[in-house]
Amino acid sequence: MKKELGYKGEDLAVSYLQGQGYNILQRNYRSRSGEIDIICSRRGIIVFVEVKTRTSNIYGSPEESITWRKRDHIRKVALDYLAAGHQPFKELRFDVIGIMMEQGIPSINHVEAAF
Repeated sequence: MKKELGYKGEDLAVSYLQGQGYNILQRNYRSRSGEIDIICSRRGIIVFVEVKTRTSNIYGSPEESITWRKRDHIRKVALDYLAAGHQPFKELRFDVIGIMMEQGIPSINHVEAAF
């Protein structure tokens, strides 16, 4: 159930980002350092996106669940991705997309330059 919710959240995030003019480069990119949910670009900026999906805010908002340790892993994976020469870029950014699924209805919060 938890993985299904995560996959659904990532699919919603991809659709949202494409609607905002982002080009999706990769999903679930893995390296020895960990995983990044979505790598995309827009206007020469490469964006590494962490997606968190929740059905309630009992334990806080989806965005609040990204710990310093998770941010550190994402940064390391981003460095691995860039070192592999995947995509030329002018600048980079780390975004978070929090999705709250209440009664099957998603609410999307896109935090640009979250960390």
